[in-house]
Amino acid sequence: MSASSNNSAAPAQIPKSIKFLFGGGAGMAATVFVQPLDLVKNRMQLSGVGGQAREHKTSFHAVKSILKNEGLFGMYTGLSAGLLRQATYTTTRLGIYTTLFDMFSKDGKPPGFFGKALMGVTAGGIGAFVGTPAEVALIRMTSDGRLPIDQRRGYKNVIDALARIVKEEGVLTLWRGCIPTVGRAMVVNAAQLASYSQAKQFLIGTGYFSENLLLHFCASMISGLVTTAASMPVDIAKTRIQSMKTINGVPEYSGAIDVLAKTIRSEGFFSLWKGFTPYYARLGPHTVLTFIFLEQMNKLYKVYVLKDKNATGGL
Repeated sequence: MSASSNNSAAPAQIPKSIKFLFGGGAGMAATVFVQPLDLVKNRMQLSGVGGQAREHKTSFHAVKSILKNEGLFGMYTGLSAGLLRQATYTTTRLGIYTTLFDMFSKDGKPPGFFGKALMGVTAGGIGAFVGTPAEVALIRMTSDGRLPIDQRRGYKNVIDALARIVKEEGVLTLWRGCIPTVGRAMVVNAAQLASYSQAKQFLIGTGYFSENLLLHFCASMISGLVTTAASMPVDIAKTRIQSMKTINGVPEYSGAIDVLAKTIRSEGFFSLWKGFTPYYARLGPHTVLTFIFLEQMNKLYKVYVLKDKNATGGL
């Protein structure tokens, strides 16, 4: 009898499909704000490719150059691809993670830390595979402005990019760089889960923080620093493979290891962290913004659809 009354008193829950939709939507909303940082990061990582002189010495120099040569709207080049990447990658990752989380929760008890980390790595890897075509389009669109006019691909938007890639280079090109993309996603998810959790624990332990937005922001920025350092070499390999051209039937790189070896040989070991500043500046705020948008979407749904006037966001 008591079980029955407990069930009847339980508040209505947001359907899982809506949660997935909100997850992708929150990631897309955050991308609108951080897309310029993604553009600068990609340009920095491609600076000096092919033994050429480095185009940009610093991230600020890259921003100045883009504004001068491509205008203010040039900072948002590739936005459509960035949005599609979030719609595919983030939605898939969140959907798989939530499904695995429910599957391995027993008697209402969630999985342990290492179980969550393993689920995050798995979900991140699968999500990255699904999102690779949008990633390829994003890398090409954001790097196009650095090329001489006669060498630019000139994609109009992400749909045009995907259609032309399939027509001109074959459908498998959409998954070029898939291995380092998946590898990067797995590294990012593992590093983020561990470092974010530890950062929150440390900050709360200082006595100066409580469970609020300031804590989430600071923990996200600390997590972003660790994650950036761990994942950038893989990200550079991914970026250069996805942007490379095939000359006389021969691709510039044979794989991720070849990219790293050639980069270290021609540009030095620390060039593997080229574009560190915009990468880091993007990672932390994107996490925080995604969290804020997701909270608000959940709250609005609970208030206006589930008619729960006292609802909070809740993840």
